[in-house]
Amino acid sequence: MRALYPGSFDPLTNGHMDLIERAAVLFGDVIVAVLGNPSKKPAFSVEERIRQIRSSTAHLQGVEVVSFDGLTVNCAKEHSADLILRGLRAMSDFEYELQLAHTNRSLDDTLETVFMATSTQHSFLSSSVVKEVARFGGAIDHMVPKEVALDLNRLFNSAFLPH
Repeated sequence: MRALYPGSFDPLTNGHMDLIERAAVLFGDVIVAVLGNPSKKPAFSVEERIRQIRSSTAHLQGVEVVSFDGLTVNCAKEHSADLILRGLRAMSDFEYELQLAHTNRSLDDTLETVFMATSTQHSFLSSSVVKEVARFGGAIDHMVPKEVALDLNRLFNSAFLPH
């Protein structure tokens, strides 16, 4: 099976990595689709995010990283995905994610959305939280892959250097 995991990934967190790693085992092929989201002001360009994800997932078999603009269902069709993968950190994510799943299903009734709960140790993570901590020089090495931590450090010129 081919799972499409869409998101802005700005930046990629260990919570995202947790889902990608587990999905690769469950589904075989995972297409990480980086959205150039016009409603968000990204810290990193789409190209930088793709580089970060490719570097962070290089050890995994069956993971492909692509960019897309527009509808997730169109991206899924373009890449022959069998399902859309979405992560849930908390109940507060569920209502929004369910609305997206219903919307996607209304646009393409052949595509299922599969929800995976993030592992407990990553349930507090969000890209926004990571950027906020990095902006103020906090330790982020337990929140993001090493390359992402280095990029955030350069971006925010913080004193933190990951191990």
